[in-house]
Formats: sequence, structure tokens, C-alpha cells
Amino acid sequence: MDPYVYKRILENIRDAIVVNQDGKTKYVNSKMLELLGYSTDTEIIGKGFDLFVHPDDYKRVLANHERRLQGEKLNTVYEFRVVDKNGKTIPVEIRVNVFEWEGRPATLNFLIDITERKNAEAVLQKSEERLHELFRNSSDIISIFDITGNFLYVSPSLKRIAGYLETDLVGKNFTGYIHPADLKSTIKNFSRKARQRNKGLAAEFRFRHADGSWIYLEALGYDCLDNPAINGIIINARDVSGRRRMEEQLLQAQKMEAIGALAGGIAHDFNNLLMGIQGNISLMLLRRDSADPDFRKLKSMESLVQSGADLAAKLLGFARGGQYELKSTDLNELVSKTVNVFGRTKREIMIHQKYGKNVCPVEVDRVQIEQVLINLYVNAWQAMPGGGGDIYVETDNIVLNDADVLPIGIPAGAYVRIMVTDTGMGMDEETRRRIFEPFFTTKEKGRGVGLGLASAYGIIKKHGGIIDVTSEPGHGTIFTIYLPASSKEVLKETIDVKTIIEGNETILLVDDEESIVDVCGEMLGVLGYNVLQAKSGKDALKIYEENKGKIDLVILDMIMPGLSGGETFEMLKLIDPEVKVMLSTGYIISEQAKKMMQRGCRAFIQKPFLMDELSQKIREVFDRNE
Repeated sequence: MDPYVYKRILENIRDAIVVNQDGKTKYVNSKMLELLGYSTDTEIIGKGFDLFVHPDDYKRVLANHERRLQGEKLNTVYEFRVVDKNGKTIPVEIRVNVFEWEGRPATLNFLIDITERKNAEAVLQKSEERLHELFRNSSDIISIFDITGNFLYVSPSLKRIAGYLETDLVGKNFTGYIHPADLKSTIKNFSRKARQRNKGLAAEFRFRHADGSWIYLEALGYDCLDNPAINGIIINARDVSGRRRMEEQLLQAQKMEAIGALAGGIAHDFNNLLMGIQGNISLMLLRRDSADPDFRKLKSMESLVQSGADLAAKLLGFARGGQYELKSTDLNELVSKTVNVFGRTKREIMIHQKYGKNVCPVEVDRVQIEQVLINLYVNAWQAMPGGGGDIYVETDNIVLNDADVLPIGIPAGAYVRIMVTDTGMGMDEETRRRIFEPFFTTKEKGRGVGLGLASAYGIIKKHGGIIDVTSEPGHGTIFTIYLPASSKEVLKETIDVKTIIEGNETILLVDDEESIVDVCGEMLGVLGYNVLQAKSGKDALKIYEENKGKIDLVILDMIMPGLSGGETFEMLKLIDPEVKVMLSTGYIISEQAKKMMQRGCRAFIQKPFLMDELSQKIREVFDRNE
């Protein structure tokens, strides 16, 4: 072919072309001149590579050229940099062919300016680095699965959240790490995602931590199976264990509040029934001495009534709105007292005591806290295999910050902590969640009705604290009580000896329960009082108005149809601002009763009450105003 034709072809090729022989340039086309910024080929022809090859790449390019001419098989395509006439560095890709030039070996080189590609690669690399940095510092686990559910990629946050290295999971199937109870629904969601392209995945499940525990993950995903760069499903999983704990606690608190309201109502009605029974027993005992054949039976009945009242007290202790007789107390002394009482009855149990030094006082109802502790000891004893084992009781001061109180739902601050640990059989998660529910029990028939821990929960809650439990089958149980610390001085207990005290004043007895009006009216009569009776708030107002100035005390029921005890009290005050009122109810003193006490009620007595309790309370009202 005519050399002119060859030249025309080379001039019209879009690539820059240069022919090199013996390290010298023999030919360049116009595209090569344009690339390097030269106007004529005479500026390049006969010159070496060093004219336009970047100094840092020169040795490599020259060596490649010489090795090809010697017959070595090298890559025909590679990259290097050229420098144009003005000193500008340009990245190029070169394709090299060896051929004959004027009877001797030479190289035919095609060069392409790859500046745009290099810029794009730099942008891509920067983007990848940024993306990798985001993945590395993400608070979530970012992973990629293939169509069968195998891990293709897992972000470094996996170690911090779940305790695994990336290499621990890549290549393994995700189903081996899902909680058995969640596996079916998770596989269903995953399979649906695989079938429904371009639709996101949302699921929540438990994932096995490297230490064997379970964490809750909330997963969001998107199908990228059609993207060749990913070819999988991207999953973004967030640890929501803390949120789940808070949700469970909120649901538990709401459920306990609702059950508490029901329990309180039942206990109130139960106490009213017991009041009728207790009142009649008290009246019958007044007419009999210990030699009477019925005396022992009546005392036994009174004991049974007291057992019923104790049961109602447990319900009321759990119910919302309870208020106790708070006293500044040395908790070490109180705990030691209960441990010693329990230890004397259960000598097969080894009790280990560890009391913190200078434990802060707490403001508590001592009887109620004793009840809580005894309940915990009894539960620990009943959880011991064969009845024997160890119980560890500890107290200490503790300051809880915002992070500490988040999972247990109490304000941050100073607390006194009581821990009761046993070496019993422990509980599974389902039992642990329900342990504080009223009437829930795992005990065999005759060993409890399931009110002990429910009552304990209510009592501690009403004291501004919390009772928490951790347990695992085969590893025992730890009950932890937090009670707010107090700066008040500890008050020493005094023994109150009660006796029946009579009187002769006029008392208006108000109660909607006919049986209570009858029996309490008779009890007051036996005590020497002149008794007027009303079975509603409306009747009470009428009788008080008719006997204005003659009634010395009103014993008023709190819960009545029509006019409530609170409404009746306010209207009595309109008739007589100096009216003396004593509240009587089957409830523990409530917020409403507390307000009435603050507005002038003189005393409070809870049903069922004994004759001596009633006589003492009445005299306290009168003596306080003499």
C-alpha cells in the first residue's frame, strides 16, 4: 500500500500515535502533537522518551519498550503520565504493538488521554472511602446478604454491637444467629423480600450476641440483587434492646396499674365484709371470758379475720394510690431484724449478711418493708432445690445517674440498695416477666396465692423506689430494691400498748353498708357513746343539721354512692366549720383521703378494725382538742 495512504489512515485515527525505535521517536500523528501541545513533528522526531514521558515514569516506560523489542511478552496496555510542552502532566493509557520499521523492530504506540476517567476514578475512590468511613462509624450494623441469606459483607460496627468480627459472619447464613422463636417470621420476611423486588424490608427480631445473650435488632433492607456492584440485599440493623426494655416496662407498668386498681377495689369490698364479721366477734368476746366454751372458737375466728385482712392488705399494698406511715429508718437495722426472724424458722438455709457502712436513712413504712423482705426470703427458700441452699443479703448506698435509671424507670439520685440473692433454680424469661403480677404463681397448690411479690412491687413503688429481678434457669435469682435515700434523722420505734377506752360523747356514724352501720353502731354503744346512724351522705347532712351543736364526732365512710365521703365532708364544713370528722374506709389512705386530712379531718381508721383500735382513735381526736 502507498505510504501516503498509511499516513492518511494514521492521521484520521482518534488516538495519539507515536512510533519509537531504539528509544527515539520516529513518527507522531497530529493527535499526538495536539496531546503534547507541539505545532510540528520536528519538535519531537528524533527525540527520546524523556521529552514527553513524566520523569517518575520514564525508567518504567523505557524498560518496557526495550523488553518488547527483545521479544518479551508483556501487557500490551498500561498507564503512565506524559508532560506536554507547557509542563502539564496528563495521564494516558497506551496500547503497544511491535512491528518492522525500515527493516528493524520498532513499537507502534496508541495513546489515549484518560484525564476524565482518572478524575472520575478519584471521585469514586473518595466516595468509596467516605462510604467506608460512614460504615465504619455507623451506630447501626450494615450488612449485605446473597439470595440464600448468607452474609456477603458486615460493617465494623458489628463488633461493638454484637461482639463479632466481620470474618466471624461472612459466608455464614443469618438463620443461625436468629432466636428460635423469631426465626420463622424472619425467614418469612426475608423470603417475601427475595420474591418482591424493589420493595423494602422491615423486621424486628432477636439476634444472638457473641457472648450468648440475645439483643433486639430492628432491620430495614432493600433489594439490590439487580445491581452488579452489590448483587445482594442490603440490611441496616439497629440495636433496639434498650427501647424494647423501656416498652416492656411501660406495658408492665400500665398493666400493673390497671390490675392494681381492680385489686384495690376488691380489697376495699373484702375489708367491708371483714369489718362486719370482726365487729360481731368483738361484741361477742366482750360478753365471754376465757372459760366460755365458745371463747376459743371466737378467738380462732378473729385470727382468721386477721388473716383475711392481711390478704387484703397485700392487695392494697399492690394497688395504686396507697400511702403508708413513713418514718426515717435505719435500713441495716430493719433488714437485720427480718433476717434474724426468718433465719430462726428456716435453719436449713445459710444466710449471708453484708451491710454497707454509713447507709443513708430511708423514709419507709417499716411494717410494709418488713413484709416485702420476708416475702423475698420466703420466695428464695421455696426456690431452693430440696429446701436447702444459700441466701445473700446486702445493703449499700448508691448514686444512680440518668443512664443508670433509664432501664428501671426511677429518677436519678441517691438511693439505698438492698440485694437478696438465692442459689435456687432460677426462672426463665417468661416467668421473670410475670413474677410481679397478682395471683401469678409457679408454686404448687397450698404454698401461696401469688400476691406476695405483687404486693412487694406495689409497696416499693409507692415508696418512690423500684424492685427489679434478674434470673436465669439453674443460676438462681437476684432481687434488687432501690429506695430513695433521706437526710432525715432516724426515728427509733416505740411500743404502743393499746387498751379499750370508753367515752360518753355523741357520734354520727356514716356508712352505706347496712351491716357495718349496725355492727359499728353497736360497738360504739358498748364503748359508752351516744350513736346516730346515717346510710348515705345526704342522710348524714340532714341528721347533722337537725342535731347541730350536739354531735361531737362524725365517723365518715370514704366510698359511698351519691355523695362521696369527700363531698359530704365539704358540705358538713359549710354547716359547721369546726366539725370533727374521722375517715373510715376499706382502702389504705388514698390521695383523696390525704387531701381531706389536710383540709381538717381529724383521724383515719382502716377497716376492719378491732374494738381497742376504734376506742383509741376516737379518744385521740377528743384529747387532741381538749
